Amino acid sequence: MSASVTSEITRPSATFAGFFRFREVDGVFVVTNAQGDFILLTREEFKGFVEGTIERGTEMYERLKRGNFLRAEFDVPAAVERLKRRKRFVHNGPNLHMIVVTLRCNETCVYCHASRANMDAVHTDMSKETAEKAVDLILQTPSQYVTIEFQGGEPLVNFGVVQHLIEYAEAKNREAGKHLEFTMVSNLALMDEEKLAWLLDHKVQICTSIDGPEHLHDKQRKLIASSAFKVAVHWIKRINQAYGERGLDTSLYHVEALLTTTREALSRGREIVDTYEALGCRALFLRPIDPFGFMERTAQRVEYPREEFLSFYRDTTDYIIQKNLQGAQILERYAAIFLTKILVGEDPNFLDIRSPAGAGISAIAYNYDGLVFAGDEARMLHETGDDTFLLGRLGELTWNQMVSHPTIRALVLASNLDGRPDCVNCAYNPYCGACPVHSYKTQGSMVGRMRQSTVCMVHKGIQDYLFTKIRQNDPATMEVFRRWTINRTREHFLHVPE
Repeated sequence: MSASVTSEITRPSATFAGFFRFREVDGVFVVTNAQGDFILLTREEFKGFVEGTIERGTEMYERLKRGNFLRAEFDVPAAVERLKRRKRFVHNGPNLHMIVVTLRCNETCVYCHASRANMDAVHTDMSKETAEKAVDLILQTPSQYVTIEFQGGEPLVNFGVVQHLIEYAEAKNREAGKHLEFTMVSNLALMDEEKLAWLLDHKVQICTSIDGPEHLHDKQRKLIASSAFKVAVHWIKRINQAYGERGLDTSLYHVEALLTTTREALSRGREIVDTYEALGCRALFLRPIDPFGFMERTAQRVEYPREEFLSFYRDTTDYIIQKNLQGAQILERYAAIFLTKILVGEDPNFLDIRSPAGAGISAIAYNYDGLVFAGDEARMLHETGDDTFLLGRLGELTWNQMVSHPTIRALVLASNLDGRPDCVNCAYNPYCGACPVHSYKTQGSMVGRMRQSTVCMVHKGIQDYLFTKIRQNDPATMEVFRRWTINRTREHFLHVPE
């Protein structure tokens, strides 16, 4: 306990409170238990809770009982069911499979995480044979839901292999019987009507990148002889139009975009929100920049202290909430992930914010040359010369060898928050997660030192912000938060087993 709290507590009770963790946020104590229930206590209430002086039958006692915070009233079956509900992803098996069909890319981004190659580097294209081997391995997963995500480089550069892989996977899945989904992350600059029609015919979900208003996007994402922003905007609108032409609900089926928050973006949060809203995007992910790929070369231009990021996050999310109160339908994805865990008691399975993390047990990355990695960040490290998280090669690596690989075991242990120093005693333990590959890259250890971690700083800062809003309990804001926790599945993109 902090010194200020300890000095006020005369004699902690050994029999009143059940297991709990706590964090003081703006003078209020966020108290959580192992299964993720929370309660907000004033300083006086917290003192009474720890000392065990709260009388049975009082409103405060009943609140603690409902939250399962009392040792004598502890409901073991309820706690078990709540914890099982939060951790059900552990038993699914790998469900996200990221395939790099090429490193070639027609855009040059100042922060490129994918270590893109020039357009003449055809040796970085995946072959059809390698693509088939990837599918053969992927469909061995015990998970009934399988997402194959095409990445690059720019996947449209090697569109023939994308087509071949999808057709091959569709054919093989008639026997495997998975709920199969395809997604593609593209800058859209090589899109045309023929490619779009084919992708929509095969139910491929399309995602792109938008870094903000035109001047910012084009400064960070260079496209020869054209505006990367104008091209992306044209195809975002055209794809959304095509969804409508196919009879889909365009409030549900629309192109989403990813933001990379650079130093220059920190002063343009509201412009970025307005840009996304104008494009019809329903989600904005205010992510801090990652340390992978070309970031090592450009950090001096684009990096920033995380305190500045958190200030940007709070101001921009306040603005997003304000827009929602005025009738807009756009959410901040970090907030949605944490709020789903805090308010609903479910884990939305975002792989880098869960315990254990998804690297290896939920996400696998397949490089253009057939090398297999425990997640995309692991593949990015390979492109800069570090093969710590390499699992093997397609055609040589069996499913059992992959999922029981010592590296995956190490990643699971390292990302289990109940075994990480600092994390084990943190009030946000039930809602949080740590990426061991990020810890390895930035601190030289998969476990890392969380009190010095930029990821930890961001996660705590965002949750402090959200709990401040929850404590204020403004009905309109809480209704916005409730909407952000609703997961609407887009069934059109699923290939359902026959």
